[in-house]
Amino acid sequence: MQALMLAVTIAVAVAASASRFIAAEGPYAKAPALGIHIGTLGHGRNDAITDVAGVRVGQITHIEGAGRLIPGRGPARTGVTAIIPRDDVWHKKVFAAAWALNGNGEMTGTTWINEAGWMEVPILLTDTLSVGRVDDGVVSWMLGRYPGIGTTDDVPLPVVAECDDAFLNDQPGRHNTAADAVAALSGAVGGPVSQGGVGAGTGMVSFEFKGGIGTASRVLPAAAGGYTVGVLVNTNTGRRNELTVAGVPVGSRIGDFLPKEPHAGDGSIIIVIATDAPLLHDQLLRLAKRAALGLARTGATSRTGSGDLIIAFSTANIVPHYPRARTFTVTVLDQYHINSLFDATEESTEEAIVNALLAGRTMVGRDGNTVYALPHDRLMRILRSYGL
Repeated sequence: MQALMLAVTIAVAVAASASRFIAAEGPYAKAPALGIHIGTLGHGRNDAITDVAGVRVGQITHIEGAGRLIPGRGPARTGVTAIIPRDDVWHKKVFAAAWALNGNGEMTGTTWINEAGWMEVPILLTDTLSVGRVDDGVVSWMLGRYPGIGTTDDVPLPVVAECDDAFLNDQPGRHNTAADAVAALSGAVGGPVSQGGVGAGTGMVSFEFKGGIGTASRVLPAAAGGYTVGVLVNTNTGRRNELTVAGVPVGSRIGDFLPKEPHAGDGSIIIVIATDAPLLHDQLLRLAKRAALGLARTGATSRTGSGDLIIAFSTANIVPHYPRARTFTVTVLDQYHINSLFDATEESTEEAIVNALLAGRTMVGRDGNTVYALPHDRLMRILRSYGL
């Protein structure tokens, strides 16, 4: 009991000591709000993946217990994040594509997505050992909405992507359940998206600062079609000396605030791209590859231990569930007008990663392992020293 009280006291003290560095948090910890301008394109109303009409996000967070790790019991620092491309995606499928920058990770269901060229399920993010339980929850949620599945209808292949949160979380406990997946999906909404240590991002570490969920969007000028690109990331990647913000080598200038206890591993990142531009599978695959350039701009390197997985979808067309005719009609953007969407993807990805760091709050996890928030005041002083 004394150990538990001590751990809680330490957690409160660490959070209090770091709080002066937090200029904003939750859905409003955005780079533009701090005067950090990434790229040249403007962002959408929420600067989030939900700026693509119809896209909804739901999150379940587990921050439970403190102190010494008891495998299977806690402490828990984990969660589930759900992205729903549009209402009734089962009957109104979206064109999609998935790509692995480095494949030491898992995103289920993508073999069929790349074979068919479209997606008919939501996208769920969680921790590594909870993939099976979350997959089960997606099936339960789908059965509740479409009771013919598995009998008079086809069966879905859920898309569940993972990152390892074992530094802060009791991963053997598999604290994310099927019920959590159902709750995240059922509670998904549009509008502002909470960022940082929430949902699947709860136990994430990025550039040896607190990482997690980040999101951003870009809107093309009317002359370029006025399309929107939104990105959501779960960032668990990067080493401190690599961190680059708006082209400035920030990480090499902040040598303290390192995690309590060594943090080993190459980390991972999941990148989800949504757009309302009328793109087909092959074009979305090209878009997914461009997200890697946005990741690179933050200084991250995709190493052999990384699970750097990217998925992109377009809401512009509807792929019918069982078309009565042999063919159906779609609208397709000409390839020679796609470059501005590449720009939007790269900028949104870069900012989403920065936003995850800006929203991160110092967290104490299992065994007292501590990851500190990126200090906003130090960040801004460094950026100003470079004239930004």
